[in-house]
Amino acid sequence: MCGICGWIDFDRDLGGPDARRELADMTATMAYRGPDDEGTWIDGPAALGHRRLAIIDSQGGRQPMTLQEDGRPALVLVYTGETYNYRELRQRLVALGRRFDTSSDTEVVLHAHREWGRDDPCIAVSELNGMFAYALWNTAERELLLIRDRLGIKPLYYYPTEHGVLFGSEPKAILANSLAEPAMDADGLRRTLCSIADPFSTVFRGMREVRPGHIVHVTRDGIKQMSYWQLTDSGHTDDVPTTVRRVRELLEDTIQRQLIADVPLCTLLSGGLDSSAMTALAARFSDERIRSFALDFDGYTDNFTPGPDRPTPDGPYVQNVAKFVGTDHTDITLSADELMDPNVRAATLHARDLPLTTGSVDSTATLYGGPIWGGGRRAFRRLLVIPRSRASSGRHVPLDRRQ
Repeated sequence: MCGICGWIDFDRDLGGPDARRELADMTATMAYRGPDDEGTWIDGPAALGHRRLAIIDSQGGRQPMTLQEDGRPALVLVYTGETYNYRELRQRLVALGRRFDTSSDTEVVLHAHREWGRDDPCIAVSELNGMFAYALWNTAERELLLIRDRLGIKPLYYYPTEHGVLFGSEPKAILANSLAEPAMDADGLRRTLCSIADPFSTVFRGMREVRPGHIVHVTRDGIKQMSYWQLTDSGHTDDVPTTVRRVRELLEDTIQRQLIADVPLCTLLSGGLDSSAMTALAARFSDERIRSFALDFDGYTDNFTPGPDRPTPDGPYVQNVAKFVGTDHTDITLSADELMDPNVRAATLHARDLPLTTGSVDSTATLYGGPIWGGGRRAFRRLLVIPRSRASSGRHVPLDRRQ
């Protein structure tokens, strides 16, 4: 997990000290996403920032990464995620005459755009098999591409300004810039209270998400979106044996591709079907013993009460799978005191950018209505307090009453 951010202003040179300071503040908000390295790149109207969690080519994959032509940067990239088929793409690009300086997947993405995406960036992005969000600046054309993977696994937000755009992996990166107003309108408030997923906008007025499977194209003339992928339903005609075989092939291919890394890997094991199958396949294809982790709560198993949607606790299944597969397993147990620690709450609030997500209808009714505990009004007021940039104290979000 890395973090990207940036600022494009077509009417300003961002090389001055004030703009550099703002870019540094934006980049610093995502230090926990990328603890291994940081970097910035500024030239004229473009300023890009990156925080890195190194997975592939720890030494050579530093960002922002540039593609040089005639001794000058032609393309500049900040990238988060992983392109699982980068080795195959690299071989194809080398055969076409492309030369590489690193063994990272980031450089493959750069060359893919230069080779296949000059006229249509959708062609280059369609070649990528992975989860990713990235920003690509073309120095000659002075245009920015914001690109998000097909299913929106990696987040990417943007905030149009009078003369350009701000963007970041998280809202806090954008809100660290003085051009972004941390205001919430009625639609944003409704989304916060109801935990509604909306691929078009965010809870903050004026801020948007890059939609899954889409490219946002930013030029001096404005901002437009284009789709490079869309889910289609062609019907299912395979018989059961064929379906089982195809699902197994997809799972095995997916797991093997995601095991490519220069650092130790692990799985989060819940004891359910999905995580158990992934852990077992990872152990089968890995050259090293797989580490697994499980999260539980103090006293949960001993005091478990069966319900219609959860007849048994998860813990015993976790232990059975870990033992059967032979993982190097670690249980992480949280206590109520740890969860209620104000420092933990503050860190969680800062990481999520939002003060609360509702866990269930019952808890929501109790919290906001307050008929049982009488704390609904107080909790509602707290809901409108969010952190600004790296400030330790909260800041009230103005509510646009026009909507």
